[in-house]
Amino acid sequence: MQHTSRVVPIAAVILLLGVALGAFGSHALADRVIPARLDTWDTAVLYQLVHGLGLLLVALLGRQPGMPSLALPAWSLGLGVLFFSGSLYGLVLLNQPLLGAVTPLGGVLFLIGWGSLAWQCWRAG
Repeated sequence: MQHTSRVVPIAAVILLLGVALGAFGSHALADRVIPARLDTWDTAVLYQLVHGLGLLLVALLGRQPGMPSLALPAWSLGLGVLFFSGSLYGLVLLNQPLLGAVTPLGGVLFLIGWGSLAWQCWRAG
């Protein structure tokens, strides 16, 4: 992948925010939202952290000789975090269940990201 060095700081920020938002959920939200909403928050944090690590993986793989562009997996995973986790955070903080309708778009982006990463790595041998 060209410019994989740009993916690393983005992944690091996603991971930093995941840790911060996880702590926020545990300390600031625990007594303010119903347990089901706190579970939703925890799901958003988990997916953010997992896919932040996925972005780091994409950056490392993109530096391998002969690897085709990994722009699609990088964009898909990054935007997936925004739509999936972001919509769940909004759902909890704003108590707007309609935001839950955006979450599957993030899930589809995660699937595209992981699927395209598998395909590009397969092609690269």
